[in-house]
Amino acid sequence: MSEPIPASRAGRGAGAAHSDALVVFGFTGDLANKQIFPALYQMVKKGTLTVPVIGVASSILSDDEMRKRVRDSVEHDGKIDDPAAFDRLLSLLHYVSGDYKDPATFEALKTALGPAQRPAHYLAIPPALFETVIKSLGAAGLAKNARVIVEKPFGRDLASAIELDAVAHAVFPESSIFRIDHYLGKEAIMNLLYFRFANSFLEPIWNRHYVASVQVTLAEDFGIGQRGTFYESAGALRDVIQNHLFQIVALLAMEPPAYQGFTAVQSEKAGVFHAMRPLTAADMVRGQYEGYRNEKDVAPDSDVETFCALRLFIDSWRWSGVPWYLRTGKLLATTAAEVLVQLRPPPQKLFDDAFPQDGRANYVRFKLQPTSAVARAARIKRPGKGFIGDQRELYLCDDMQGGETTYERLLGDAMVGDGSLFTGQDAVEAAWAVVDPVLVDHSPCLPYAPGSWGPTAADALIAGDGGWHNPTTETGPERCPP
Repeated sequence: MSEPIPASRAGRGAGAAHSDALVVFGFTGDLANKQIFPALYQMVKKGTLTVPVIGVASSILSDDEMRKRVRDSVEHDGKIDDPAAFDRLLSLLHYVSGDYKDPATFEALKTALGPAQRPAHYLAIPPALFETVIKSLGAAGLAKNARVIVEKPFGRDLASAIELDAVAHAVFPESSIFRIDHYLGKEAIMNLLYFRFANSFLEPIWNRHYVASVQVTLAEDFGIGQRGTFYESAGALRDVIQNHLFQIVALLAMEPPAYQGFTAVQSEKAGVFHAMRPLTAADMVRGQYEGYRNEKDVAPDSDVETFCALRLFIDSWRWSGVPWYLRTGKLLATTAAEVLVQLRPPPQKLFDDAFPQDGRANYVRFKLQPTSAVARAARIKRPGKGFIGDQRELYLCDDMQGGETTYERLLGDAMVGDGSLFTGQDAVEAAWAVVDPVLVDHSPCLPYAPGSWGPTAADALIAGDGGWHNPTTETGPERCPP
């Protein structure tokens, strides 16, 4: 019998040899600076990273400049509270400068790897370079017994996802390919899976008979910053919905796994994507925040969406007829991620105040960020003779402090060959098939004011199901500690 899911996260590659080096392509990029360097420091502190780390990028850096870049990154993320561990990290670092299209770069990498025989190659680079680097690794003989870790997005559409998969499989076996969606490494996201199947009270109501609708919001109160070039090639639909939000939907909508083990989980998640009805233009509202076209590296006539809301249906036995509403956007009113599972009202209105003023019946709410919590709303009678009550939340708070960071967890798993928290190609292709029809066939972007909740047309999309639940960052006596 397989290992239990929460205990070991056992998955493909279990028992495989540990990678004896980590190669980070895109060493001077934004992702490495904001996420990877702090994660490497935490891994060294905990003793999970003891092998050489070779950075690769086109920038020319001296050893001192490289070390300063890493130090600045870690200090920006938080103080260096273990100088000895930080010194060990610096001692593991090496750097190779060169053009990814130049075979000499990969010969230099081979020299830097020295005796390492099982490197893990992490592609923290723009998707347009994936094919070039993967093919070059194969041509240089650096793919044998190695692993490749690919950042999302996996392609720009279904056709390119299939093409990228063919390129990867020409060089690496499936067991050595790790497709990162960093949302899957978040503690709050993993808790969705645990909460659903570790508790018996949800299952009887978790279906079309009791759930009226589901909405998922991932909002950010900041703009694209210096990522104009990337965002012009992606947009909110590709950057967030097709991967991050679809993964959340899959965890909420999937059937119970048939056995303990993440292979079963991945199979059930892929089944959700296959059951999703392909989107049409009428199912989606696209928006663009005012001022986006003035951002660096953005076209003056850009129609790229910085906001996207859509209505989705899952044509399965459990969810037939239940609408799922997804939205994400930049420069919205707050930064937060929440799920609201709206339950149907009681079948008979026995009391005059059966519903609160906003018209919302009971619900289950998952708060994913900035704090993690689960709330269940129920109506409670007020004291007195009258049958009048209020809707209150039973609020369960999770303190996620002290655990592994997302990239610490995912890089560590990939280096030991554990594919539990990574995405399979079947799921990638099924998800692209859902959004493929609206990647080109869609309405123009509608402008919206920074600090709002997007264009008003998004409200019309969900008007028949009680309107959007707008997350807040307010705290109360039952809320999570700061």
